Amino acid sequence: MLPAVMRLIPVTMIAGVLALTTIGAARSEDTFAGAISDSMCATSHEAMKMGPTDGECTDACIEEHGATYVLVNGEHVYRLSDQVAPRKFAGKKVKVTGTLDAATSTITVSSITGA
Repeated sequence: MLPAVMRLIPVTMIAGVLALTTIGAARSEDTFAGAISDSMCATSHEAMKMGPTDGECTDACIEEHGATYVLVNGEHVYRLSDQVAPRKFAGKKVKVTGTLDAATSTITVSSITGA
């Protein structure tokens, strides 16, 4: 009969391999281009027109109506996990780096830069 330590080695090795496989299978980051808008107006600020520019409308919708920042790419609207970094880019074209959860159309944001 093997000592208890010898019996645990294969279990530990299997657990380690499974952990490495899971880490390796983690979703990679992508870069998404578009414009920072708000969840109320999203693709068109014409209906609300809370300011003379898209950026001012976005800021007003966020501050006065509780909307959230989103990234608009054509007709597709992505939710953004970070609601602080987009503030300085309201109404502007950007590149967002992060991981997309396709089920919820949410990007877990790593960085936002001007385009």
